[in-house]
Amino acid sequence: MTATHTLRVPGAQLHYEVRGAGPLLLITGSPMEAEAFASLADALASDHTVVTHDPRGISGSTLDDPDEDTLPDRRADDVAAILDALGADTADVFGSSGGAVTGLALVARHPDRVRTLVAHEPPVMEILPDAAEQRAKTEDIIETFHKEGQGAAWMKFMAVAGFVTEDGESAESGEGGEGGEGGEGGENAPDGPFGEPTEQDLANGARFFGHDLRGTARYVPDIAALTAAPTRVLVGVGAESQGLITYRTSTVLAELLGTRPVEFPGDHAGFLGDPKGFAEALRNTLTS
Repeated sequence: MTATHTLRVPGAQLHYEVRGAGPLLLITGSPMEAEAFASLADALASDHTVVTHDPRGISGSTLDDPDEDTLPDRRADDVAAILDALGADTADVFGSSGGAVTGLALVARHPDRVRTLVAHEPPVMEILPDAAEQRAKTEDIIETFHKEGQGAAWMKFMAVAGFVTEDGESAESGEGGEGGEGGEGGENAPDGPFGEPTEQDLANGARFFGHDLRGTARYVPDIAALTAAPTRVLVGVGAESQGLITYRTSTVLAELLGTRPVEFPGDHAGFLGDPKGFAEALRNTLTS
């Protein structure tokens, strides 16, 4: 059984969901909302209390100021507020993509709140050797969104991420993506230019390109804070993610942290294609 809750935080009202029983595990994405993690959460709920949520400005988590640009630090404070609302001193945290960036910020800002962080393929472009080039590509995607709309922006985003070629053809990797479930760009590629997006998909996409993408892509992990924290910080990568930009960012981040990446089924969003297998891998990682 899943219980839904709302929580008032500075500048926003958050939607979050709780299911299961056992050690507390919070799953966070960005821009992925709670619904996208439902199958994974269900697969973990037999032995965990699983918390999922809509990040601020996405789906059920509404903003006082819709024009607010959201930064990972603000999202991290939201997660800490959810833990407070649950009366939880600590939790394990699984962060996917932009949610992995949120998790890194959470450990840096609230190091005593996280037992283990599994940061699965965080797009921390600023730690790459070609950071300036990646920054320019991000700005081009955002400019394309403002000038040509979401369809064109999603195509560029998918190409930069490695899901499709510059001509829009499917890349070798076929499971990942930010939200959405199907389409020509891979089995679980973003709805973006593929399929028929809902009104909420379009609102979330506009939020992502207009207010979230830049702050997430420009986030610089505080390596000193992450290594000094009592938290066990693990970086996850998909077994089929080698062609994705987030595979590069993840391997570089793990090296900076002095660890080795932990492999999970599928690629960037392997939990969509194989939630039970992914849940088992996450369960084993948390208990190892």
